[in-house]
Amino acid sequence: MDRRTLPADRVVLVGFMGAGKTTVGKLLAENVDWPFLDLDDEIVKRGKRSIAAIFQKNGEEYFRQCEAATLAAVLETKSTPYVLGVGGGAYVHPGNAELLRRSGVRSVFLDAGVEELRQRCGNPGVERPLARDANLFRQLYEARRSGYMAADLRVDTSGKSPQQVVEQILALLGSGGGRP
Repeated sequence: MDRRTLPADRVVLVGFMGAGKTTVGKLLAENVDWPFLDLDDEIVKRGKRSIAAIFQKNGEEYFRQCEAATLAAVLETKSTPYVLGVGGGAYVHPGNAELLRRSGVRSVFLDAGVEELRQRCGNPGVERPLARDANLFRQLYEARRSGYMAADLRVDTSGKSPQQVVEQILALLGSGGGRP
């Protein structure tokens, strides 16, 4: 595969659950020959327990504190180019978007309609408890969407394959799309 170059040296994918942050992130990283980092995986490594265990024992607010601390650590310690996927609540949690912006990371909001996102969350092998209730899912999406819109770039993933989304991201980043 022809390896691409990008003007950015770090890219973070943000968006709601089901947006494709991990799938697209891995493929984007492969296309530019960078490592893919998943913020949740980094939290698990640092905390030596699963996300579910953190939520169960300590609650969401403690998890968000761990998430913010891990994001700051990744930004501070990883100096080589990478693609980073963050959980659905990470970018919209107070302070995280600004931290990414100050760090010079290019943020890409992977967007789709709420029904398509919920359908993706229902795929076999994907456990998303928040996707069980359609009304709660929609409310959470609507509450977070304006925060995601602060990202440097927005890519509509509706009806697109992961490779099509990657091609669109590469085109936008390669053309200087988003902030300089």
